[in-house]
Amino acid sequence: MNRYQRQQQLPEIGAGGQKLLGASRVVIVGCGALGSVVAMYLAGAGVGEIVIADFDTLDVSNLHRQVFYTEADTGKPKVELLADRMRRLNSDITVVPVNEFIRPERLRQLAAQGDVVIEAGDNPDTKYMVSDVCQSLDKPCVIGGVNGWQGQLLTCVSGGKYYRDVFAESAGAGFTPCSLAGVVGPLPGTIASLQAIEAIKILTRQPALKPQLLLFDALTMSFSTIAL
Repeated sequence: MNRYQRQQQLPEIGAGGQKLLGASRVVIVGCGALGSVVAMYLAGAGVGEIVIADFDTLDVSNLHRQVFYTEADTGKPKVELLADRMRRLNSDITVVPVNEFIRPERLRQLAAQGDVVIEAGDNPDTKYMVSDVCQSLDKPCVIGGVNGWQGQLLTCVSGGKYYRDVFAESAGAGFTPCSLAGVVGPLPGTIASLQAIEAIKILTRQPALKPQLLLFDALTMSFSTIAL
């Protein structure tokens, strides 16, 4: 049985869409709670080449939400751990781990050859950087964020709004990281799954999320949107 049969049965994907996925290159910035989930789903979907970039090592405090890692992985580079998991899930794809702190020029090199960039960091600076680089290259990017019980998703495509158009840079001045604000474990997986879906839609030439900011409140289990 074709391993991609279930998604190829979808008329929006089919055999043609699967070929598009196999010929695609995705760059994921961040291999934590968001990025690890996106990476695994895109690997499972058969995206041909996936670049994963992060400089962090696994800490035991990550494990309540970064469930693709184990206690035995503590202290090891996340990119290497995640690359191994992805390759074991799908040996047909190419995984490129980049174990370094990503700066704009390095991201430009990586994104220039990519079809979609996933922003999966945990701070506003990374979101601005990814968005700015992608906008300058006319590349789509999918930006996710979580904090406490709240999650958000913004898909940026050519001709539409990018992160800086939606959030003034001063808006990040009062940002409280998850290390201080906390985050409920399953929330990043929810937002990351939506990021992966958006990437698959873009790669198979389906309409991405309309120009709007998608918000999720895990306490009330409600989605809302803000038109842009």
